[in-house]
Amino acid sequence: MFSRGMFKYIILLCCFIIMLLLTKVIENRFEIEHFKEDEQPRPSEKLRNVGRFTSEGKHVKNKARRSHDVNAVLHFPLRKRANKKLTKTKEDVPTIYAITPTYKRFLQKAELTRICNTFLHVKNFHWILVEDSRNKTKLVTSFLSNCGVKYTHLNVRTPKPLRRSRKQPRWAKSRGVEQRNLGIEWIRQNVNPNKTKGVIYFADDDNTYDLKLFDEMRSIKGVGIWPVAFTGAARWSGPICRDGKVLKFHNNWKPWRKFPIDMAGFAINIRKLIMEYPHASFQPQVRPGLMETSFLEQMTTLDELEPRGDNCMKVYVWHTRTETPVININGERQLIKKGHPSNPAIET
Repeated sequence: MFSRGMFKYIILLCCFIIMLLLTKVIENRFEIEHFKEDEQPRPSEKLRNVGRFTSEGKHVKNKARRSHDVNAVLHFPLRKRANKKLTKTKEDVPTIYAITPTYKRFLQKAELTRICNTFLHVKNFHWILVEDSRNKTKLVTSFLSNCGVKYTHLNVRTPKPLRRSRKQPRWAKSRGVEQRNLGIEWIRQNVNPNKTKGVIYFADDDNTYDLKLFDEMRSIKGVGIWPVAFTGAARWSGPICRDGKVLKFHNNWKPWRKFPIDMAGFAINIRKLIMEYPHASFQPQVRPGLMETSFLEQMTTLDELEPRGDNCMKVYVWHTRTETPVININGERQLIKKGHPSNPAIET
């Protein structure tokens, strides 16, 4: 009885060992075949082998090469089709000229760094950064030289009557008027719309941008428009569209404006701004909040606007604005009074 039981266990053990050995053999064979496949030439090398003849004028009768050539013929067209969308050359892609006014403040470098990191991912992009300053500052000059984005650095000081005093709120005066106009003037003098396709966008340095926004604005023929989040005294403000047409606007701040939108909510084809409306500009005498509408009224109508952002149902730009670190500013002032300021050589 005992010997029979032992015999059964021995048979089971032998079967188990045989299965392990068979599994190992199969795995080794698979690994060898897989290794050979990895050593196959790339599609371009495979295609060079197609139609190769021997000195006798006959095709090389190598089974492995024939199988490689068949794979090349089958797979290469698939790759080609997959890359069809990328066949446009860099010159064919319209250039985005982003005009950004900037001014000296505690958070200037932080905000410039944030939007620069976005712009780095946008192809055919030209950043026109305009300082509100009599001279180009060391901070911005150094920043731009290391940012990695194609840029033009300009500067112009806002006239004293148009400047906001420290005690006035942000909306008391229209900001960036002279700077945007200088950026537009640079484009008119340096860009030939007959040779260069592109759009102009006013990209303020306190916004957050989705890369989809830049892809969508490239095809604008006149003036493109879309919603912007956290503006107009609402969760979002901008156009309400249907079937590719702007019907009206959603805005809770001065809604009676003809174009009640944010500066980040539109872009203009350079041909329209340079050739069709060569004198269009931002008017410094316009009241705060009317800058966008007074500018657009010079060159377009409601019916001509081109909706973007999935018929104006998607938000791709947010008017976020970095919170001012009041505690740190006040603390630094105290350190200065005590004669122990933070090391000015460490740039922030």
